[in-house]
Amino acid sequence: MSTPQRRLQYALDLSHHAWARGDPAAPTRTLQTARAADQAGIDAIWVSEDPEGWDAFALLGALANVTTRCELGTSVTSPWPRNPNLLAASVSTLDQLSGGRAVLGLGRGQVEWHRDALGVEAGSPLTALRETISLLRAWWQPPHRASSPPESHFRIRDWERSVAPLHPLPIYLAAAGPRTLALAGEMADGVIFNVLTSEAAMRNAIPLARQAAAAAGRDPGALAFVLRTEVVLTDDD
Repeated sequence: MSTPQRRLQYALDLSHHAWARGDPAAPTRTLQTARAADQAGIDAIWVSEDPEGWDAFALLGALANVTTRCELGTSVTSPWPRNPNLLAASVSTLDQLSGGRAVLGLGRGQVEWHRDALGVEAGSPLTALRETISLLRAWWQPPHRASSPPESHFRIRDWERSVAPLHPLPIYLAAAGPRTLALAGEMADGVIFNVLTSEAAMRNAIPLARQAAAAAGRDPGALAFVLRTEVVLTDDD
């Protein structure tokens, strides 16, 4: 099956590491970098979220105030630090602040950090991701009510949200294994590959996600594939 070609897009990926060194100028520099990237035509700005780092959505809210055109999203957050209800609130708030530019990068993250160090009940990461996507999709469209299935991970019962995004948001799922790739094809709008993903791994992974999308009756050509990579700028030729 042939699939349409998507336009190649470029994103700026921000992490908390510069802030962790205690540089008091780091927050200002981050906002200046985001403003410059937006003015230069970057398509999106992603903000990572690790449990020992910054609050991604607090920063994204600030970025919404210094940018005007690029998409703003997480790469990635997870349902462990953010119950799906809080996640829905955070993303909806960002979308309203940014005038409809929010996107969501979601993943299992390092479940062991939350389970072993922070005492969070992890359960099955794949089940939690599936439930989270289902809940968000329901909350983001009328009547903005959602429930978890019986024997679910989050046990949400007919909860109505009063604040929604300006439009249903794209969800990109961080995926590497075949089951998560299948879930991305079945329910998400795209896949995020981490910085260590090889070209060979992507050549195997992309067809798996597209096959799952087709099996679910979705358009496999509509899936986006995001590669996180590192670029070093230097004056030394």
